Amino acid sequence: MIEDDHPASLLEVRGLTKSFGPARALIGVDLDVVAGEVHCVLGQNGAGKSTLIKTLSGAHQPDGGEIRWNGEAVTIANPVAALELGIATMYQELDVVDGLTIAENIYLGHEIARGGVLNRRGTHKATRDLMARLGHPDLSPNREVGSLSPANKQIVSMARALSHDIKLMIMDEPSAVLDSEEVNNLFRIVNELTDQGIAVIYISHRLEEIERIGDRITVLKDGGSPASNLLVSQTPTRELIALMTGRTIEQVFPARVGVAADAPALLEVSGLSLKGSFEDVNLSVRAGEIVGLAGLVGSGRSEILETIAGHRKASAGTVRVEGKEMSPGSVEDAVAAGMGLSPEERKSQGLLLEEPIFKNATLSTFARFARGGLLNEAAERKATAQQMAALHLRPAEPDRVTRTLSGGNQQKVMLARWLIHGTRVLLLDEPTRGVDVGARVEIYGLIRELAAQGTAILVVSSEIDEVIGLADRVVVVADGRVLDERPAEQIDEHGVLDLVMKGSAA
Repeated sequence: MIEDDHPASLLEVRGLTKSFGPARALIGVDLDVVAGEVHCVLGQNGAGKSTLIKTLSGAHQPDGGEIRWNGEAVTIANPVAALELGIATMYQELDVVDGLTIAENIYLGHEIARGGVLNRRGTHKATRDLMARLGHPDLSPNREVGSLSPANKQIVSMARALSHDIKLMIMDEPSAVLDSEEVNNLFRIVNELTDQGIAVIYISHRLEEIERIGDRITVLKDGGSPASNLLVSQTPTRELIALMTGRTIEQVFPARVGVAADAPALLEVSGLSLKGSFEDVNLSVRAGEIVGLAGLVGSGRSEILETIAGHRKASAGTVRVEGKEMSPGSVEDAVAAGMGLSPEERKSQGLLLEEPIFKNATLSTFARFARGGLLNEAAERKATAQQMAALHLRPAEPDRVTRTLSGGNQQKVMLARWLIHGTRVLLLDEPTRGVDVGARVEIYGLIRELAAQGTAILVVSSEIDEVIGLADRVVVVADGRVLDERPAEQIDEHGVLDLVMKGSAA
């Protein structure tokens, strides 16, 4: 953590510009980073964060402006030059090689050798030391990286950065694939780095993380930096949201409008169990109601949603949609009844990333667009364009490849799919994961609008404040059991955690 009020800058960026053809990605960014601080960079998708990172890491060359390192103007010609200066980058899209071992990944390109021969013993010892430093002494240097979880792959990526003599670590959304315990370990590592005088540029959508780990903040918007060097301790969340979005947001979560007293239960879950995951779950969701499942990672929340939607076959219990009992383990039955699931891992489980938006949006409704055994793509595009307009999905190009969209717009594609289908019961698992704060506010508003139109919505989120802020009713889950259920206004984050820690309702 920084102690001096006016320390000398390790990294200075002045008026940085970068264009890709006619598109201007950076239009004069300023940034100062000092040794031993966590400098947070915030901004919506498209604000210029990725371009800034790639420019500092040597992957892109700026068109204008200046980068100074320890007071001297420098040109960072390529990633190797960045590492030689002492700048290492951990990208959100992990750049590990699955077919290599942990040790081979860490020392790829700067192998430990003796007399021109690879020193395997020295490499393995250095790898074990790095794994222990990062809190994972159990990870063997010989283990193939392809067998690791995303969280452990990130540890390998971090170890590779630390295998160099670095002075600045750039972390792009490092907590996106981590659970709460792994986030705590990440923060421990970050604090150790700053205690050693290493600076960290930390990029995250999660403002609560910034409050925990950050010293100063620079905000990017539309390729510029409207605010730099804000002290985390003196900058309210509302001010940050206004700087990032360019508008004042009086309330992050839309106001609850209430559910009609005579609203029918569209989803009824009775005694639902899945061996080894959860048991005896009972809940209902009425037309126009949002019910949130709150609990920690591993509590069984996602498994409950997937079983309700037919992606897993229940070992006991029933699921009814508008009074009709669903066949256990039948996605087709659930979809036909008007139920849709937006999964936690939308990129791998929900979307065809290389297909255009309109193909993803109509994926569950192909039969409606078939004419004489052939798909009517013009009708698919028209239906998709209508939902894109309703959901403010930008850019409004149905033929655009889905992979090129921001996280927020990819989530809107999932919503468009179920809106085109005419879904009456919508299950949302981590609806704002990897989504910037401005897009989150939009998605919250869209979810509320869907509820106002009579959709029954069941939502899961790792962020307890998101569940409480969005839902009308909250169901608290721990260790595969429902502990409590009450109106959202009658519980807060501390109340949820208290229930989870005690393991039972008060």
